[in-house]
Amino acid sequence: MFIATLIAAPGGLEPSLTENLRNAWGGGDIQWLSPDEAAEFTLAEVPGNLWDVWADLQALRVDLAVQPQAGRRKAMLLADMDSTMIAQECIDELAEVAGAGGAVREITARAMNGELDFEAALLERMALLKGLPEAVIADVLSERITLAPGGAALVATMRSNGAHTALVSGGFTAFTGPVAAALGFDEDRANVLLIEAGALTGDVARPILGRQAKIDALEEITARLGLSAADVMAVGDGANDLGMLGRAGAGVALHAKPSVAAECDLRINHGDLTALLFLQGYARTEFVDG
Repeated sequence: MFIATLIAAPGGLEPSLTENLRNAWGGGDIQWLSPDEAAEFTLAEVPGNLWDVWADLQALRVDLAVQPQAGRRKAMLLADMDSTMIAQECIDELAEVAGAGGAVREITARAMNGELDFEAALLERMALLKGLPEAVIADVLSERITLAPGGAALVATMRSNGAHTALVSGGFTAFTGPVAAALGFDEDRANVLLIEAGALTGDVARPILGRQAKIDALEEITARLGLSAADVMAVGDGANDLGMLGRAGAGVALHAKPSVAAECDLRINHGDLTALLFLQGYARTEFVDG
């Protein structure tokens, strides 16, 4: 048995649209997870025209996902940070302060779209930050970094239902630590900025945490907790997230680069991070405030 879930911004999901799709696909009774925002119904099989319908609904700013009904409520959340749990790319924001914003943003965009090797792109960008005062990190955190909508509720709701939550980033521990604390994650992993005499050296500690390190984190944490990859919901937006998204039981491409979304069956382009709760069958009345 499968579950079809439709998700839109609050007020953006028309009951008639949901009913018409359910009828066309011969689905079961409609369950509203949040009025005019999220609904689901069962299906005996995955429809052959799924992606054609998905594309039509995207034009209406509605996300659609079809997944197996069994085991969809996960015991672990593995989340990327930049442009996922926060609205920015930390290295880009540091670069703006350093006066290298344009060059770094271009490299970041190409790396996240899979056009550049992640580690090489990271080192190239870090070199442009050499000499930046360490104190700038706190300023960027307080003045330029904002939490992505729905993230606190996602983490709090999953944790209140017994799930383990981990923030794993190709960014920096100087940012993942405060972000993880603010959102209530159980743990975080990221690269370590090298600092000497109160300034960035333009390098990071080895080994560099990239695509493979995110896969390793999934495997190491699940082994420690006695879970399997099938128990994990992973979320990210960039090419370096594809490994963990493909390994997890539910890999969600959230507002992802086109080349990344194309590799994932679960794609959220219009909802916020609470869409990951709807995908697991949580109703909005079950959400826990972060």
